[in-house]
Amino acid sequence: MSKNIIKINNLKKSFGGNPIIADVNYSIDEGDVSCIIGSSGSGKSTFLRCINLLETPDAGEIIYEGKNILSPEYNIDYYRSKVGMVFQQFNLFNNLSVVENCMVGPIKVLKQKASESKKIALKFLDQVQMLKFADAKPRQLSGGQKQRVAIARALSMQPKVLLFDEPTSALDPQTVGEVLKVMKNLATLGLTMIIVTHEMAFAKEVSTKISFMDQGVICEEGPPSKILVSPQHERTKNFLSRFIAGEC
Repeated sequence: MSKNIIKINNLKKSFGGNPIIADVNYSIDEGDVSCIIGSSGSGKSTFLRCINLLETPDAGEIIYEGKNILSPEYNIDYYRSKVGMVFQQFNLFNNLSVVENCMVGPIKVLKQKASESKKIALKFLDQVQMLKFADAKPRQLSGGQKQRVAIARALSMQPKVLLFDEPTSALDPQTVGEVLKVMKNLATLGLTMIIVTHEMAFAKEVSTKISFMDQGVICEEGPPSKILVSPQHERTKNFLSRFIAGEC
């Protein structure tokens, strides 16, 4: 039986009085790959940033391994060391080499020795096929290569859950495939992932669950065969028809 790792109850978030996350309930089990789809502005990225506490929710609960991380007594640094994030724009340190980018988190947050963190960083750079660029600087890399380094950096923290915020949206079409290939490989290794994406073919292939988000709520969720092939909610049907037509 799968073990629930994150459960979200009645999450809400507003900016300037405008509700972005209206009232979201959501859960994911260990080893699952959950894709969140929806139009731009539907609240997907804000929801992901709330999960990672880059945005502080206004109300609700985020239960990680049975404990509410929004409780005042909870150790947020521990949670952040277990839940990693891969951003749209890579967010690499341009003054550091590729391997140093992957080492900085484990050294500062996990208090690893430099020798240990380098060994782990090189392992994950090899996994994303970026080992030969270990001593390069980010400015020497293509967008797809930068994103693969960003994935290796997140993996170097050895997280329990990895969040992806539209990881291919800033890439040119030629490099999207190389990043998706890496993510597909991670899915086969059993890493728990929550992915905000517009890549429907990818979502259909790798996800155990797809959640359709619209106007700050999850309208419908289920296995890819249900959501992408035979959606029940009218808003889901409209989104998918517009997406296929290239309007989203």
